[in-house]
Amino acid sequence: MLVKWIRCTVVDRRGFERGQRKWAGLPGEPGFRGQGGGWSRVRPGVAHIFAFWESRAFYDSFMARSHDRLAASQSGTFKDQQVRLFDHRFDVKTGFEPRFTDADLVRVAHCRVHEERAEHFALMQEKVWNPAMAGSPGMVRGLFGEAPGHEFMILSMWQSAAEHGKYREERVERLALRAQTEADVAALTGDIVDLEPTWIV
Repeated sequence: MLVKWIRCTVVDRRGFERGQRKWAGLPGEPGFRGQGGGWSRVRPGVAHIFAFWESRAFYDSFMARSHDRLAASQSGTFKDQQVRLFDHRFDVKTGFEPRFTDADLVRVAHCRVHEERAEHFALMQEKVWNPAMAGSPGMVRGLFGEAPGHEFMILSMWQSAAEHGKYREERVERLALRAQTEADVAALTGDIVDLEPTWIV
């Protein structure tokens, strides 16, 4: 599965949200699995969208055919767009599905990892972080994705900000020490996204 992560700064909120509804045509596209997104809790005016495709071939075909027609209605409503593609490597918890209807919040972490530490980083994600997240009340599902250049994405869906906050307070520091995260990671960015039900496709 291919994960597309779009982040942009919205300059015309009403126009952007109106355009967002045009993406309702996506389910007719071959290989499309789901899409959702919302507003950053931390950065005012920043929107995140997460789209899921069965494979890179289906995604490339969509980009060549239908993408520009669907995107046209949002033209001029945002700036500073960043698009990243990741291959799904494994689930956080089990049975990841690109569904957003049972979550209120998405946490996304984007890590650039030192080349010689990439396998260790992935292993620690599997052995240390995943069980801790999977065992946290309120954590619905998640995935670990990889892009060329030792770049990784950890996406987790939560029932509420309160549940995610509890997990962060109680466990993150301890887990980071155990997983030797500091030694693995060259750069780490992320965000917390309040999901917008009207953006779910």
